[in-house]
Amino acid sequence: MIRHIAAVAVALCLSSSPVSAQSIEPQSTALTVKTSADVHKSPTTASPVVGKAPVGAVLDITRNLGSWVQVPWPAGENGVAYVHVNAGTIGRRIVPVGAASAPQTPASAASASATPLAAMAPAEPSSGSNRPGANGSVYVSLPRHVVGLGGRMSAAAPGFGGTARTWWRNRLGLQFEMSRYRFDSVATPGHVTSLQFNPSVLYSLPDSVAAGLWLRPYVGGGGSLYRATVNDPAVLVADIVTEKGLGFQTFGGVEATFAGMPRFAVSADVGYRWSHTSLGGLEPTDIGLSLSGHWYVK
Repeated sequence: MIRHIAAVAVALCLSSSPVSAQSIEPQSTALTVKTSADVHKSPTTASPVVGKAPVGAVLDITRNLGSWVQVPWPAGENGVAYVHVNAGTIGRRIVPVGAASAPQTPASAASASATPLAAMAPAEPSSGSNRPGANGSVYVSLPRHVVGLGGRMSAAAPGFGGTARTWWRNRLGLQFEMSRYRFDSVATPGHVTSLQFNPSVLYSLPDSVAAGLWLRPYVGGGGSLYRATVNDPAVLVADIVTEKGLGFQTFGGVEATFAGMPRFAVSADVGYRWSHTSLGGLEPTDIGLSLSGHWYVK
């Protein structure tokens, strides 16, 4: 009789275990981003930035290193990257059963690595398919903008030119411009054409990332080498036809990159540009708006 009672008790315990296991929902630790945060390749600010986590993103923590946390990141080495804990708050989150163990399909993995600026929102469930991103994580991988080539035009004076821009660690940059402008005189019927070479140093301010748009504000300044030529020497003094000189410029603007064209960036900046010329009445405009576009080849 005792053996029969013991066998029944063991059978009840075994049959109730799967039920209790199914009713328990596993917990995971996640970082909720409070300010737009850089995502680094390694747990140090000296390592390269592999992406940007937007405000409100919820990132699963696979490893807590104290000041840094390791999170899943498709653009990172081995699929992981690191975010500083000051970028948000850490908390526990209940993950629905099945979502934590649902494997990622090859199509979703390819989509994650091929879309540089797109946020991976939870997919709508369909019959017989998994739900990649059902844990609520948001991934934003910024394109690598290192060297860009393009064109530039000024709204203050008729003209155009070529430009090259390079960024180092997404903060410091260099810019080189070669432009040709035409300046009209208010005192005489003549005009001056000016060929200018402008090397500048750039500094990127804290940027902003949305699902399909990356805005990078910047400030910069540098020198200016110019060669001005009078188109009608008979109007002015005969011996003043061509002039070479130096100047300087300082400006601030914003560079915009869209998810649909991650290699192309459009910039607009307002700056103060000064250059001294002895060609009376033909000084260029001091403050002006400039537009440029860069195709980042690297």
